[in-house]
Amino acid sequence: MCVQGVRKREMSEEVGASRSPSSAAGGQVPFLHEELCDCDSVPAKCKCPAAPSSPVPDNPQLQSRASLDSIIGEGCRIQVSVILPVHNSECWLDECLKSVVEQDFEGTMELSAFNDASKDNSINIIEKWKLKLEDVGIRVVIGGHDSPQPQGVGFAKNQAVIQSSGTYLCFLDSVFTSHGPTVIMPTWFCSREWFCHVGKFDEGGKGVPEDLLFFYDHIRKGGGVFRVDQCLLQYRYHPQAATHSVLEILWKSSPLELADGEEEMETIWNHRVRFLEDRALKHWTSFTIWNAGKQGRKLYRSLSPANQKKVAAFCDVDENKIAKGFYTYQESKERRKPQIPIQHFKDATPPFIICVKLDLTGGGFEENLATLDLKEGLDYYHFN
Repeated sequence: MCVQGVRKREMSEEVGASRSPSSAAGGQVPFLHEELCDCDSVPAKCKCPAAPSSPVPDNPQLQSRASLDSIIGEGCRIQVSVILPVHNSECWLDECLKSVVEQDFEGTMELSAFNDASKDNSINIIEKWKLKLEDVGIRVVIGGHDSPQPQGVGFAKNQAVIQSSGTYLCFLDSVFTSHGPTVIMPTWFCSREWFCHVGKFDEGGKGVPEDLLFFYDHIRKGGGVFRVDQCLLQYRYHPQAATHSVLEILWKSSPLELADGEEEMETIWNHRVRFLEDRALKHWTSFTIWNAGKQGRKLYRSLSPANQKKVAAFCDVDENKIAKGFYTYQESKERRKPQIPIQHFKDATPPFIICVKLDLTGGGFEENLATLDLKEGLDYYHFN
């Protein structure tokens, strides 16, 4: 998996865009096929056949209407496919597609847009920009369906991948994040071959964090993350987003439309906790939760009973929290409610699970952590 490009302009970690010519190097890999995209073959031996030429036969008006043979020869491979799921995105599409036109990537690129039952003017906007994109040599493939209900972001992404042909897949959509920095969907891209190896996005629809689940599967199958310290992506908050937790970015389709934003937050939180338990906590006999406040206590309550028993203490810098001496887990079913000590971070024993947001204390937290001379991934993990 090639996760590319980091900026620290508005969010603390952002990776990836197709602007870096070096990211699109390498030989051509097999195309993804819908029925085989979750194959178990290793990436170098992936046998996924070519994508179908007509991804949505019953919607011919949504298909790509013109070839680019005069610009890109038939034998020339597309290096990067920008994958764009779309649902009722008319407010943001002009800005989104303008940013695709303005990319300074010098290799071959295509836009693969899939319209997931939009009821607004989204498809007309895409068709308008199709001509502009093709004028600058960017091939455009348009698919979609007009069913009464959308089938979800995961489905739309998978369909956009299936109808695309690039060696690398660069995802262009908004992502839900919770409590601080993470490796989020628009900030990375991967090879088609590796996507085939990991398997397609979960198509469970509303409430399913398909991007997070895909990323976890990527990690479980031996994938890694390559960070490039270069500003390639810009975020901004969309003021109408549910609970103000859904990000809207300039290079995207639209924010995820979540009527039940809190339910989505809890779903993501629970997936993250289970992944933390599987990847880190099962290897530790005890650990300290760094944050005796709301987020630290929530993490403790979310842990399995076995992992709750491994929590040796909470630690903090807040003298008022430390003065309380301990946290009592009142919701416990045990007759004697567990009481977890609260210590100053300098008195606490690693390893730590850190539930403190980065870049929000004027560098104070980062300085405190640095004084302990710990190694991330061994002595502590961020869960923020």
